Amino acid sequence: MTNFARLNQAMGLQRSSASSKQKVQPITGVVKNDENSGDLSLASITSDLHDISNPNKPIPSDLAYNSWVVEHPSALGSFDRMMKAAKWKRIVVFLDYDGTLSPIVDDPDRAFMSDEMRAAVREVAKYFPTAVISGRSRDKVKEFVQLSNVYYAGSHGMDIMVPPRPLRPCDANNHTTAMDIKGSDDVLFQPAKRFLPAIQEIRTLLEEITRKVEGARVEDNRFCISVHFRKVREEDYGMLEEKVKSVVGKYPEFHLTLGKKVLEIRPSIEWNKGHALEYLLDTLGFSNSSDVLPLYIGDDRTDEDAFKVIRSRGQGFPIIVSSTPKEDTKACYSLHDPSEVLTFLLRLARWRKASSSSRSLAQIWGVGSNLPRSV
Repeated sequence: MTNFARLNQAMGLQRSSASSKQKVQPITGVVKNDENSGDLSLASITSDLHDISNPNKPIPSDLAYNSWVVEHPSALGSFDRMMKAAKWKRIVVFLDYDGTLSPIVDDPDRAFMSDEMRAAVREVAKYFPTAVISGRSRDKVKEFVQLSNVYYAGSHGMDIMVPPRPLRPCDANNHTTAMDIKGSDDVLFQPAKRFLPAIQEIRTLLEEITRKVEGARVEDNRFCISVHFRKVREEDYGMLEEKVKSVVGKYPEFHLTLGKKVLEIRPSIEWNKGHALEYLLDTLGFSNSSDVLPLYIGDDRTDEDAFKVIRSRGQGFPIIVSSTPKEDTKACYSLHDPSEVLTFLLRLARWRKASSSSRSLAQIWGVGSNLPRSV
């Protein structure tokens, strides 16, 4: 490859002219922010490559990431434009947990969110309907988050607690009523509850086969099971994977997926985080509202289903959390890590609080304004 072609590839500019596919257009009303793309001049790229005369030299990872961010601009750098697109709209916030609100850690039981992050989520939930959708069990993620003003969906959306609403015949069988600590009736939506006996059988088998694999850990997430291998020696991973596959193969109604250093066993039903997002919007009365903008922040492959739903709606903000390029993501925006998620959430809450204060002043003085619609 020539140096010039290599530069084009590094910048994400290499295209086949006649056969290239048309790029997906930005979601309606959302403009990509070129202010955050950084200095991608030929001189800066040549400088970053250091030895451009060596065509076999690998492209630096930071350069690859910066090139990717051009296509998936920072939600922080794009914040003003995003909020401009949200004018007169209602934002509903959806958040993943691990890798989004908390850092990825070796011990899944110690994936604690910081007090600052908890305060930020609490503040956001004061102004916007807010839900946490996690692969963890609903009880576990609620124990981590410790907030009463957000909705919780566990097991990748297969275990959702929501306020009561009239049930449609098609989903009545998946609902049960639960009494929360305040004494009010909430509704549990559990589309995979018929699989619980088999899930417990699988969990028992997995615990047996992983006992002899040092570092392996089985986590019961209620409607799915996780086998963590972050602490497993590299030479043992193949053996562990084969053992897990041998168990899952005995249960044709289940399938195996790969996450971040985790193997997940789930029922093979048509339900994922995207369906959970749609269900929550419907339950909260927003499903048929053309002025609603779902904002979803997540870092994992399972969050891509939610990103797809937002894209199919034609409006909203799918935001991926990643410090490395994710070329196949359906997200339109990016945040580098949980610390940037914290900054974004604080800014979102401040923006909403400021707009509310300005609206109040405008009403007092009888002045019209173009302030964002109240949620």
